[in-house]
Amino acid sequence: MQQRISLITLGVEDLDRAAAFYEALGWQKEDAGAELRIFNLLGQSIGLYPRENLARDMGIELSEIGGFSGVTFAHNVQDRASVDDIAARAKDAGARMIKPPHEVFWGGYIAYFADLDGHVWEVAHNPFSKLGPNGEFRWGGYPD
Repeated sequence: MQQRISLITLGVEDLDRAAAFYEALGWQKEDAGAELRIFNLLGQSIGLYPRENLARDMGIELSEIGGFSGVTFAHNVQDRASVDDIAARAKDAGARMIKPPHEVFWGGYIAYFADLDGHVWEVAHNPFSKLGPNGEFRWGGYPD
């Protein structure tokens, strides 16, 4: 197995509402049919799919899909102002702010919010991991 993730699928209660949330953050939706919403990212995609369909596809009951799973999705940005901007956009779009933008012990600046279906996002500025020319992230950063 190659060391990469191709598609992250988020189970959602209401496809259109969930897609509108991500569009309010500035993401652009791809045409993917009636039961799926896709947003292409740098090197992978995020899919929004009805929770009940996701459970059915996995062969489990919807009740078996719990709450916070211990997983967060991180979106790294070039500067602190971008953390503030994205956190404000998320809040305006209906996100639950878990932890507003703040400095962290290791020298970064982060915020946590949950989208409309409870998926937890971290927006982070890591001054020790310079982003690539298109905003790509990798641990330790990209050279100048």
